[in-house]
Amino acid sequence: MRRLFLALGLCFLWAPILLMAAYAFSESRTPYVWGGFSLRWFAALAANERLIEAAWLSLRIAAGSATLATLLGLLLGWVLARHGPFAGRPLFGALAGAPLVLPEVVMGLALLLLFVALQGLLGWPAQRGALTVWLAHSALGMAYVAVLVQARLAALDPRLEEAAADLGASPFAVFRTITLPLIAPSLAAGWGLAFTLSLDDVVLASFVSGPGATTLPVYLFSQLRLGLTPEANALAVVLLGLAGLGLFGLAVILRRGRVETPPSRE
Repeated sequence: MRRLFLALGLCFLWAPILLMAAYAFSESRTPYVWGGFSLRWFAALAANERLIEAAWLSLRIAAGSATLATLLGLLLGWVLARHGPFAGRPLFGALAGAPLVLPEVVMGLALLLLFVALQGLLGWPAQRGALTVWLAHSALGMAYVAVLVQARLAALDPRLEEAAADLGASPFAVFRTITLPLIAPSLAAGWGLAFTLSLDDVVLASFVSGPGATTLPVYLFSQLRLGLTPEANALAVVLLGLAGLGLFGLAVILRRGRVETPPSRE
């Protein structure tokens, strides 16, 4: 029964994705009708400059926001895990985790009002575009990275860092040679999660993007009113391939970064 339930769960998850991938190789113009094997829609995808531009913009924003979110999430998780009680800690922790529970509509509206207020007071940003989308996605991904880093730091054996400090290592040397390699898997996982959240986001980008910064999810969502073509299926196959390569690389990084904690001798 467990194998049956596992098979049903995998079919429920993967059957729609595999069906969409199969229709990408269909000759028919209707994206959900099989008309014979053909690669015409991959050629049409390569010639669609607007779609490729939106995809390239989404990839750049996702990579940049994931990097910034990882750096800020590392600092945030370090404060929550390693610093003792301080004034306002409960409020600080609640604000740090707010993006995890806030609806994206509320967060998108709040960021839109923030950017409009900054533009009125400081003249920056001059207009909403790729920069504002990058900042919004970084704010969202930072909370997820902070949770992963905090959990990893809380699970570390403090004796490893204490031993390095007793041997004369400076605090920065301890962090660089001991702490950072141990939390590298969580940083890699956080970067991948922030990248995926940014690449998949529609709501935040709809609020904070401008006419010249249409990301791929927003572009595809707008095409629903006119009717999607099998080019979207072909694009999904390409993204699935890239995602598979990314997951494989992340698995290799996590496997190499795994460190066995020495057993306790009490």
